[in-house]
Amino acid sequence: MAGNSFGTLFSLTTFGESHGRALGGVLDGCPAGIELDIEAIQHEMNRRKPGQSAIVTQRKEPDIIEIYSGVFEGKTTGTPIGFAIHNTNQKSKDYSHIKDSYRPSHADYVYDKKYGFRDYRGGGRSSARETASRVVAGAIAKQFLKDIKINAFVSQVGTLKLEIPYQKLDFNQIESNAVRCPDEATAEKMEAYIKSIKKEGDTIGGVITCVAKNVPIGLGEPVFDKLHAELGKAMLSINAVKGFEYGSGFAGIEMKGSQHNDQFNSDGTTKTNLSGGVQGGISNGMDIYFNVAFKPVATVLQSYETIDKEGNKVTTQGKGRHDPCVVPRAVPIVEAMTALVLADFTLLSRTNKI
Repeated sequence: MAGNSFGTLFSLTTFGESHGRALGGVLDGCPAGIELDIEAIQHEMNRRKPGQSAIVTQRKEPDIIEIYSGVFEGKTTGTPIGFAIHNTNQKSKDYSHIKDSYRPSHADYVYDKKYGFRDYRGGGRSSARETASRVVAGAIAKQFLKDIKINAFVSQVGTLKLEIPYQKLDFNQIESNAVRCPDEATAEKMEAYIKSIKKEGDTIGGVITCVAKNVPIGLGEPVFDKLHAELGKAMLSINAVKGFEYGSGFAGIEMKGSQHNDQFNSDGTTKTNLSGGVQGGISNGMDIYFNVAFKPVATVLQSYETIDKEGNKVTTQGKGRHDPCVVPRAVPIVEAMTALVLADFTLLSRTNKI
């Protein structure tokens, strides 16, 4: 299986399965001398881990990080940073009923056809639990980036939308509720809705908005390595993501060019920021902001019809511990992937100046 690495200079390779002994990764290219706050890294993991509220999967995992290399006396050495997160609460028997059949809208069928073999326990490598390794690496990337501030939050669950522009939100309120929506009234409605969906044995999708502030001018390349293209790739590599838009996104098609153009101020900033902080594939110093759309979790705790390995129609039912809505736990994942992209382009921009 190829495709387990992400990034060019600041690169991450992950390993492990949902029900294996551990997950982990090797982060290569991180510069030496960065003082790492291990508690801050663990805090990011705690934001992603299962079992943290009534509206997420109740699998209980401590998700304690173990760092094996690349750090000495609290600072990065410049060598590969190896780390692991051990699995402690697998219930593989919850998946025995799908050993010989395929769950609709999961990776089961294509894995079996592509590789001729699959780990049916929680989806194996296709499980969203793989993203735990990304959060560790992203937390390290955040500490490398220092002045760049990355904040993601839930802006939509089903048809419930946060209508307040991000510029008017208090990002300190993101962690004040289980949904991670920085508006109390909207968060309460979202949480109640997710709980009602969960009672039905069903799931619902949502949108995460991410804002990166203090990004310097000049990150990204103008042709194939555009900054927003790499951000799009990063987001679309996250499980359950079905859409990505930055800046004005799809709403921009309803505007005329005279309305959509970001007019300059004398200092090079712009009066509006419909470009989303990126022009010609290169950061322009304005806020980078984008939306990431997540589909409803494919495992529903209802009976459904599917096929087995022989193509026979069979009826089964979803079992186990699953998120009724993935977006609350995906917030730190979106932030982590954003940090990895910006860290990589920061290093690439330095090599271009040599």
